[in-house]
Amino acid sequence: MSAAVLKMQLLLNKNLAKQYSSNSQKIRVISEFWTEKNIFCPNCGNDIKNLENNKKVSDFLCEKCLENYEQKASQKKFQGKVISSEYKTIVARLSSRNKPHFFFLHYMIKNYFVNDFFVVPKYFFIPEIIEKRKALSENAQRKGWVGSYILFSKIPNSGKIYYVENGQAFSKKDILTKWQKTKFLKDIKRDELKGWILDIMNCIDSLNKKEFSLQDIYNFEPNLKIIHPENRHIKDKIRQQLQFLRDKKYLDFLGAGVYRLR
Repeated sequence: MSAAVLKMQLLLNKNLAKQYSSNSQKIRVISEFWTEKNIFCPNCGNDIKNLENNKKVSDFLCEKCLENYEQKASQKKFQGKVISSEYKTIVARLSSRNKPHFFFLHYMIKNYFVNDFFVVPKYFFIPEIIEKRKALSENAQRKGWVGSYILFSKIPNSGKIYYVENGQAFSKKDILTKWQKTKFLKDIKRDELKGWILDIMNCIDSLNKKEFSLQDIYNFEPNLKIIHPENRHIKDKIRQQLQFLRDKKYLDFLGAGVYRLR
């Protein structure tokens, strides 16, 4: 670990938000303050700046490489299916040219300890990971309002780059390296093509092993048919995506139908 990361303060400063009555406003203020003081840009390693509330379209900006970041903080872990904002709003946000990367901060409510902090690059956010919730009933205060879920289970492990996991900080070098590993996805503009690549990445993650065979991935054919019912050549598509991931140095091909995660 680098010296800078070893000195990371994992306690949120509750005293910064005494003037606010809203709990959501309090956690927004203290979590954004913590992030600005402790987190660097995963793209270039430079410091990030917290933008002014009345001017920002995102929460943080790297003034060196101009990458921007939006942050979500919660006392619940970000896993499985997580409640998010209005469906139309988040879909429009993810479709915009200036959509941000996303920081996720999970804190322990008992002592305001930062237990997990990770970044998901924006190119992992495709429409398939957003699920529409049922509209609120006629009796609700905001009747007809339609919310959304973020399906974290659909984001590959390599798309969740941890600075802190279960209270353990990672080195700056490790974080910057992991960011660069999947940067090739940035150049894939069509969500359909990107969706296939992310599906295969998730299949690989499900195996929970560094080395695997082509047959291991073929075994996911029934699942992939459900996700892509229009495709009648699933095995061809699997081989195509594995070759692509090999060419992008995400995988090594060891021969005889065996691959290894880098």
